Amino acid sequence: MTGEGLESVAARLARLLVDGGERLSDGQNSELCFEPDIEPRPLGAGSPPIETWAVDGGQALVADARCLQVYVTRAAKVCFRDGACVVEEEGQLQAHLLGAGQGPTTLAEAGLELSGDTPADVNLLRDWAEWSALAECCDRAAPGALLLVDGDLVPDWRLPPSVAAEPLEQAATRGLSVAGVTKHSSLSRGGAPLVGQLELEAAEALGPRARWWAPVARTRQGSLWPDLQVVVAKLDPDARYAFRIDIPAGLPAEEVLGTLAWVSDDAAFPGYPYPLSVADRLAACPGWLRQEAWLVLDQALERAGVPGPARERAFDDRHRLMERA
Repeated sequence: MTGEGLESVAARLARLLVDGGERLSDGQNSELCFEPDIEPRPLGAGSPPIETWAVDGGQALVADARCLQVYVTRAAKVCFRDGACVVEEEGQLQAHLLGAGQGPTTLAEAGLELSGDTPADVNLLRDWAEWSALAECCDRAAPGALLLVDGDLVPDWRLPPSVAAEPLEQAATRGLSVAGVTKHSSLSRGGAPLVGQLELEAAEALGPRARWWAPVARTRQGSLWPDLQVVVAKLDPDARYAFRIDIPAGLPAEEVLGTLAWVSDDAAFPGYPYPLSVADRLAACPGWLRQEAWLVLDQALERAGVPGPARERAFDDRHRLMERA
């Protein structure tokens, strides 16, 4: 089997990036109804948030036997008030055994009441942890606070709709504003990245340092997804990138974005909410944490009577060993 060659691929890619088209998509079986006209518009200054909470999840593969994997996940929470970080919680590390029919057991241990044939993977478990953390933030946040989530506000398709509906309804009842910020969006127009197209259009129409936003889509009527409005926005004059932002349909989008802009002052990444950057760093599972988790797991297996050769044959990385040769 042979590919078509890089020159041919480059030619087709160039046509998409330069010429594009009109068909809009979010890269999956969409429950979104797109706006007929998508045009960037200026974003005015909003009111600073009373306090800002941010949630992000992390994961790491600890041991891989191909047919079985051990993962760890966690969901971090931070809160900023009056410019200072007053809550900084990396989240409890949760271990999961996946593969070879372990899905139902893992789901039950994680507190997920799903059918026994639901396919389980680390993405599902991480998503569940993030929504659980958001629900906790709804309980702890001051009325009028801003709640931020890394990624969109669409739960994993295997989760029941109530997982997202309940915290979003609670947030609305308590006067909380919720926004999901996606760093790298799959939204497209004519097969090419929509966010990049809007960045160029906004720079030409409004100027390179303008803050702007563009309504993109809403959840289809009757959808199992939360009732959302999806926008693209550039939140800082010095920002290089704009982002997809999901906002519950009952909130005034421009007002929420104006408030969000107050905390989108990450010095290393202008235009991205700084509280989310902090949550991302806390939730990350670096190499040392993975190694520490493996040592704990390996010692537990030894105490359980699993011989060293059996552990090595199950979990040694043959590729890594061959690359060292």
